[in-house]
Amino acid sequence: MFLSVFDMFKVGIGPSSSHTMGPMVAAARFLEMMRASPFEFHGLRASLHGSLAFTGVGHATDRAVILGLAGFVPDTYDRAEAEKVLTHIQNTGIIRPEGLPELQFAPATDLIFDYDTQLTGHANGMILMATDAQGDVTLRETFYSVGGGFVLTEAELAAGKDTDEGAPVPFPFKSAAEMLRMSSASGKSIAAMKRANEETRVGAEKLQRGTRRLWEVMDDCIARGLTSDGILPGGLSVRRRASGIYDKLQSERGMNLTAPHTINDWMCVYAMAVNEENAAGGQVVTAPTNGAAGVLPATLKYYLEHVPGASEAHIEDFLLTAAAIGGLVKYNASISGAEAGCQAEVGSAAAMAAAGLCAVLGGTPGQVENAAEIALEHHLGMTCDPVKGLVQVPCIERNGLGAIKAVSAASLALRGDGTHLVPLDACIETMRQTGLDMSEKYKETSLGGLAVNVPNC
Repeated sequence: MFLSVFDMFKVGIGPSSSHTMGPMVAAARFLEMMRASPFEFHGLRASLHGSLAFTGVGHATDRAVILGLAGFVPDTYDRAEAEKVLTHIQNTGIIRPEGLPELQFAPATDLIFDYDTQLTGHANGMILMATDAQGDVTLRETFYSVGGGFVLTEAELAAGKDTDEGAPVPFPFKSAAEMLRMSSASGKSIAAMKRANEETRVGAEKLQRGTRRLWEVMDDCIARGLTSDGILPGGLSVRRRASGIYDKLQSERGMNLTAPHTINDWMCVYAMAVNEENAAGGQVVTAPTNGAAGVLPATLKYYLEHVPGASEAHIEDFLLTAAAIGGLVKYNASISGAEAGCQAEVGSAAAMAAAGLCAVLGGTPGQVENAAEIALEHHLGMTCDPVKGLVQVPCIERNGLGAIKAVSAASLALRGDGTHLVPLDACIETMRQTGLDMSEKYKETSLGGLAVNVPNC
């Protein structure tokens, strides 16, 4: 099994990797199918199902689908240009994707939120259709947004294409137990094994450039969030808080009476800065998802800014170690809130961040695996119940607490020798089973939990 660090960490846009990025990617893939088709097309239609329908408006899924059909993709998204194109489509009912003729698409009638039809492959399902001059469907594809911006067609999902089928890698571990055995046999750290796998596919230079860019985008996102004020979009009137908290923390620096627990506020503010940017539709990195995008950058920022002896030379090791853990979670369970609740998003993110931090603080592979297990174990059962379907409440604060748990888990693991009762594999399997047992109303549908007990206006 191999999942690249560049699949686990993808540069994209907010507010959701599965509900915004995924549908946009799916629409781009559908355009490619149309370009390769012998048919002549005159129009487009789309239907959203399951969680994509229930929380689609709050997650900007409708905008993502429309813009994706117009040719936009997450990693090169230009917000100003997108607004112009979206306005044109709304006013004219015409989409002009590159390489295709003008296509009729009236968002009010051609984009359907189907709350009644649940597609069988995944909670995040969507159907894209192209029509001829008579309005008959001549090309149709079902897509599933399976979390973290990953998209599969119905056939790909059925064939197990969410697993890797590329060239062999030196260390193809499918479980934490295999990972530890390979580490012991080779004498390599988890990061070193992951690096060897990545270099087999992309080469050392591309790996170094790519991981540098990932951290640059993460760090820039933190910086923007720490200096931005105002009300977040969506109608809940949630005010950005990271900037104000950051200013207060800055003013307290150097004061002898600062309480030790103030370090928790630093971790929280870094994470909240990212997730406020995400909620505003800004550029973020999936880590492993948008809804959990603040945990890992906050933990890495904490390491670089607050840990004595920290070095930027360790950033790649941090990201590689975290990606190795994230790959295990995705392969053996899920990173999708719509599939397994927030335990699969913030819980996975905390496990990844804890592992990365433990590694750069000198932890052994056993301690790294222990750190990931501790962080994930104490998110088991966490529901995904966003108020009004927005990635704001409780998501923004939840990332801050996830970062605190990640740091605590790494620290606790470093106090031991890596020996512990519950293996990471057992914890991941428990998360998978818990997700299956969890009521659908607690899996990103906004039909239960805080979403129905907090006023939506």
